Amino acid sequence: MEVWQRGPVQNIPALLQPVAHALLQAREEVHTIMNGFPEKLLWEKPAGVASPAFHLQHLTGVINRLFTYARKELLTDQQMHSLSIEGKKLETNKTMDQLIENFDRQVDEAIHELSTIDPNSLTEPRGVGRKQIPTTLMGLYFHSAEHSMRHIGQLLVTVRVLKDSLTEFVKSSEGKQSDLTL
Repeated sequence: MEVWQRGPVQNIPALLQPVAHALLQAREEVHTIMNGFPEKLLWEKPAGVASPAFHLQHLTGVINRLFTYARKELLTDQQMHSLSIEGKKLETNKTMDQLIENFDRQVDEAIHELSTIDPNSLTEPRGVGRKQIPTTLMGLYFHSAEHSMRHIGQLLVTVRVLKDSLTEFVKSSEGKQSDLTL
């Protein structure tokens, strides 16, 4: 049963329930998708698409950044640095478990923040980035949800392709001497 089918998330205003449901669903799906995924494939980019590690970093970062803008804050130097190293293995130096833990923590922080929002403020204007592209508080929250789900879909496909490629490689290596360790 998906998160939205389980009823309202406690302490979240009714208008923000879809955001909370999507973020919590994203967290559950990350755990399902990454369960049993080989760590050695974390940074692989099949056909040049973004690696699973990138998606895990980006999921965390996009929620963090959009919620920062929702608070009418500009990104810090640390947030800018984190953005600049998304998908860069050497600069990131994180394990799969660490990336998943970071995402879990970010979702928890977002859910807590949603619980503090006055629904009457949802149409208040907000600005995004240095150019302060106009949006609303609700627009930022809904974009965090939909953008997260977009990357969940991309993560799902990338992980599936990598797992299938590994399975095909192992099958083609059967009967041959192989030093491949799953």
